[in-house]
Amino acid sequence: MQIPHLTAYLNGRFAPLDELQISVLDRGFLFGDGVYEMIPVYSRCAFRLDEHLARLGRSLAEIGMDNPHDLATWRQIVLDLVARQDFCDPSSDLSVYIQVTRGVAYPRNHAFPAAGTIPTVFAFTDPLEVPPAGLFTQGVAAVTTRDLRWQRCDIKAISLLANVLAKQQAVEAGVAETILLRDGGHGEENLMIEGAASNIFIVKDGVIFAPAASELMLAGITYELIIELAQAHDLPLKLGEVSEAMLRDADEVWLTSSSKEILAIVVLDERPVGNGKPGPIYQQMLSFYQTYKATVMRRGEE
Repeated sequence: MQIPHLTAYLNGRFAPLDELQISVLDRGFLFGDGVYEMIPVYSRCAFRLDEHLARLGRSLAEIGMDNPHDLATWRQIVLDLVARQDFCDPSSDLSVYIQVTRGVAYPRNHAFPAAGTIPTVFAFTDPLEVPPAGLFTQGVAAVTTRDLRWQRCDIKAISLLANVLAKQQAVEAGVAETILLRDGGHGEENLMIEGAASNIFIVKDGVIFAPAASELMLAGITYELIIELAQAHDLPLKLGEVSEAMLRDADEVWLTSSSKEILAIVVLDERPVGNGKPGPIYQQMLSFYQTYKATVMRRGEE
């Protein structure tokens, strides 16, 4: 495998990505003991950087780790990393991936290592490739599966095997995403939670529905932006439990993420959603999103 010649960051050092190494005893490698964050960068402007870093800090706190840096230091690392990339012009879009693990410890032990163990802080960039224009007008397909993950999906943990398997299910089915359905418990209906790597919205009778943020899902920054745009443009919006029956009876279904932006799901489990085409509410929201991207994201404004 050819690793691209990118500048990355590891424990205080900027260096070519293919030169950086992490110990095989790192707890991220042995246990998936760490958290991550992905920050989209538009025209060299990191979008909602402080919000992403705040979410990183929350994830660290939830797994009992001290944050290795204050906000100013994190900001400087991200901005320096973006500035050091020479594989694109200033108008290109990037994503910054940050990973923090509990560090290197021996012997291998499930319990936290001794106090003073130094965390591993790693970051690198990739080109941020948005879907081809045709997908915004044609829509995509998705499948559903049972959500077998743990109960703290709000933590952006690096142990993503269940998400990997769900995403591979989509790949093998030739579709864009897998939507996760969780048992409602006590004979209640299954609940729609999120996608393997996205958040999910539905529309019924002109009203936008989405699961409210909870420990069972990762509320993405794009999820929050879609909610803000709906509220700013007076689109009817309800946050709360979304049942599997509501999902399957929806007039429109959307997936949202930093890399996918907002896409209409027009086929679900081989059956059309609504009339099988991107719906009118989706088209409104897509227009609002693209305008916001052009006038706010690319100018580094909030």
